[in-house]
Amino acid sequence: MLAKINNFEIDLSKPIDISIPLTNTDENPIAWYIEKPVIEPVVFGDWIGKVSEGKSSTNFNNIFFNPHGHGTHTECLGHITNDFYSINQSLKQFFFFAKLITIEPEKIGDDFVITKESISTSLNVTVLENASPEALIIRTLPNQKDKKSRKYSNTNPPYLSEEAAIFIRESEIQHLLIDLPSVDKEHDEGKLLAHKAFWNIKDTVNLNSDARLNATITEMIYVPNEIEDGNYILNLQIASFENDASPSKPILYKI
Repeated sequence: MLAKINNFEIDLSKPIDISIPLTNTDENPIAWYIEKPVIEPVVFGDWIGKVSEGKSSTNFNNIFFNPHGHGTHTECLGHITNDFYSINQSLKQFFFFAKLITIEPEKIGDDFVITKESISTSLNVTVLENASPEALIIRTLPNQKDKKSRKYSNTNPPYLSEEAAIFIRESEIQHLLIDLPSVDKEHDEGKLLAHKAFWNIKDTVNLNSDARLNATITEMIYVPNEIEDGNYILNLQIASFENDASPSKPILYKI
């Protein structure tokens, strides 16, 4: 089924899902020192909310998870501000012209860093005429399938340099998607330089008037190797949580 979005024609019957599903198994990715998600039936006395147990006509599960540590999620600047901001209020449009790029982080000391130079080089590849990307999707190398189940805690994953985040902001990218657990260094003494640079936050307590209230960061995606770099339409789907972050399902469509 063909549709026209932002003046681009796409085939809605051919979605490319770049999210990682949330499960209660050891296959679930984990970051930030927490345990795997819990998905279990409600129990009232001898009643169990699970059809296969023979005591319920419905499956009726509770789910306990953390959006930041358990899979693909989209966050707003409320993730790092003193005052409350909700992703459900910040993200009001859901289709964007997007560019997918692949970057090999650079070894700097003991870290692997996504630099401004690597992003600027990739973004200089020709985009469609009269169209600037609203969303940037970063796939990092190496791109093994175990990203979908990796345990990131205390592994010092690659991250985005502050200069790279500033460059992305100044390129007027509103939505940044990356296949890492954070745009920032795992142990950074709470500096959060890339988060602050992307959202243009100068003070997390007294928020500056030019902070980017409607910009979002999506982390822990997975883009298979067979998906080519280039231009796409992004459908960024979230659950309606009044929270700084929500589990999300970014979908790409070829143009």
